[in-house]
Amino acid sequence: MNQHQQRQAPLGTAITCDVKGDFIEWLKERKGSVAISTYQAGKVALVGWNGQQISLIMREFDKPMGMARDGDRFALATRDEVILFANAKALANDYIPNERGRYDALYLPRITYTTGELQTHDLAYGCEGLWAVNTRFSCLCQMSESYTFLPRWHPKFVTELSPEDRCHLNGLAMKNGEPAYATALGETNDLTAWKEKKATGGIVMDVASKEVICRGLSMPHSPRWHKDALWLLNSGTGELCKLDPLNGELSVICRLPGFLRGLDFVGDFALIGMSKVREKHLFSGLPVSETFDELLCGIAVINVATGAPVGMFQFTGGCNELYEVLFLPGVQRPNILNHLREESSQAITAPEFSYWLRPANERKDGSSKQGA
Repeated sequence: MNQHQQRQAPLGTAITCDVKGDFIEWLKERKGSVAISTYQAGKVALVGWNGQQISLIMREFDKPMGMARDGDRFALATRDEVILFANAKALANDYIPNERGRYDALYLPRITYTTGELQTHDLAYGCEGLWAVNTRFSCLCQMSESYTFLPRWHPKFVTELSPEDRCHLNGLAMKNGEPAYATALGETNDLTAWKEKKATGGIVMDVASKEVICRGLSMPHSPRWHKDALWLLNSGTGELCKLDPLNGELSVICRLPGFLRGLDFVGDFALIGMSKVREKHLFSGLPVSETFDELLCGIAVINVATGAPVGMFQFTGGCNELYEVLFLPGVQRPNILNHLREESSQAITAPEFSYWLRPANERKDGSSKQGA
């Protein structure tokens, strides 16, 4: 794929992409693919390798944000829903009847939780199921069949769970299957009070003790526990950092020309989401804009042992802001469906069989031939 290959964004804006450095070689060697959410373009992008070139699928969703993976399960937070997908491997091969084998994974929507506009940010699977960062109500929560959400945890300085985005709680790191660390843009307890010191008021909290273990960050996002260490993005400075939870010591691993959100690890490598910053926007006036002459949008691959960049998948047009990045191991040619796609209602799966309910598969007696 070259920089002129295009997909359509909302309002007819063309999305153009390019690759830099050794991104292609890195992706081929890892035998996986990358999922990206961009609320600004209203898309989930799946970047893979089809054996000859980089492949790209972009599906429309309403303000897609946090994503999480647990085996063949995949979760996505949107404007007012959390959607759970499952990989129907048996149907992926026949998604396009005359191009068998084009896809090796097919993520189908299976459960949709109607959450309302909670400003849901990070999602994470744990021992007790799926967790979500409920930014509007300043808490960590879980989904429910009976309620909009189930509050499970909130910062100790937040005195009431009200729809006021009091501290802009945004990031969640899981450790041993349990919520362990959370990030927020301020240690504040009033309606959007965190905005007053957005460039320096960011914090990291220990979930178990509710204590703040690091202060003075610039709009931190995406805390992750990896290889017995806590990592996070100091987004407003464009830094990937490593934090010692015991003494609060922060080490900068690398600096990138973008507002950073979205972090996943593949062994000794980090996948980092980079965004441009809009002028006259909440994220304007940050240190990263003063450090770099130009900010980029895309996914950077960083060797965390050295801090050196390996390569980048860059959006060169039509897409400026990303939220989450997720590596899909063992899946090289993924596909995902939304409820707008006719195929999502034609794909039928059960534990022992799968079918495509298509006219070409219909028997004369009205039943369906087995599709996989």
